[in-house]
Amino acid sequence: MEFKKIVVAGGGVLGSQIAYQTAYCGFNVTVWLRSEGSIERSKPKFERWKKIYQDTLESYRDKCGTAYPYYAKGLVPDLKTLTPEKIDELKAQAQKAFDGLVYETDMAKAFADADLIIESVAEDPAQKIEFYKSAAPHIPEKTVLVTNSSTLLPSQFAEFTGRPEKYLALHFANEIWSHNTAEVMGQPATEQTYYDQVAEFAEAISMVPLKLKKEQPGYILNSMLVPFLSAGQALWAKDVADPETIDLTWRLATGAPAGPFQILDVVGLTTAYNIVSMNPAVKDPESVYGKIAAKLKEMIDAGKTGVNAGEGFYKYK
Repeated sequence: MEFKKIVVAGGGVLGSQIAYQTAYCGFNVTVWLRSEGSIERSKPKFERWKKIYQDTLESYRDKCGTAYPYYAKGLVPDLKTLTPEKIDELKAQAQKAFDGLVYETDMAKAFADADLIIESVAEDPAQKIEFYKSAAPHIPEKTVLVTNSSTLLPSQFAEFTGRPEKYLALHFANEIWSHNTAEVMGQPATEQTYYDQVAEFAEAISMVPLKLKKEQPGYILNSMLVPFLSAGQALWAKDVADPETIDLTWRLATGAPAGPFQILDVVGLTTAYNIVSMNPAVKDPESVYGKIAAKLKEMIDAGKTGVNAGEGFYKYK
């Protein structure tokens, strides 16, 4: 694997995390966005990630050399070998990553000489197809292309990429610096060489590559997570209980650190809305899916889209 220049297409909740983590691990990173307005909306996310990285690293100062099991493995390889001096180096590394990010709206400039492009545009088939068709003429022959789609199969889009043999899925979990998973999933036309290169890249940015043997909607993680989140949203849509009570029930009964609506705030309500909107039942406003979509749309229209907006189901300011 000789990837050097990485392009992340999209600066949303997860796209911005992927870009920043990749830069933190020493790669040259360009973030492609649709407009100057998109760039300005994305920059506060990168400011937030930088602060989280530096604050998290600082919090480990009294844990240097210990076997403390709970730490952000995407930031620190091993607390046992961590020193105060190394923390200072890593905090400087986080600053360098932030300063080195390149923002671009011109596809030809963004994709020039790219070794890997990570597509992280909206979870909407039409928008992804539009992106691939527009991008294909500007992508160099050598470039490997991956999608970070949460629930859609790469085989749905392979024909539009212009490089089906070099196209597959690489899916990350939210809070990438701490939940350092990277699910690698090919499609029928993916060549093994490029699958292996992508898995190697995942390791190079401090992720654990989770290799799927076949296509699965939702990969491993979201095949389990989406039904859980849907169950919580259904209870809310049917007025069984409010989000706070549903979350409290889950945390108390299972010992989990977060309930479904706390997770949805991290994922982002726009992504949640796009996912539920793909269900045909959403067309019936009296169906559970129709009610969930309507409630989410009301919150999105009010600007309550989750953690990065400062408010979703909970307030963060």
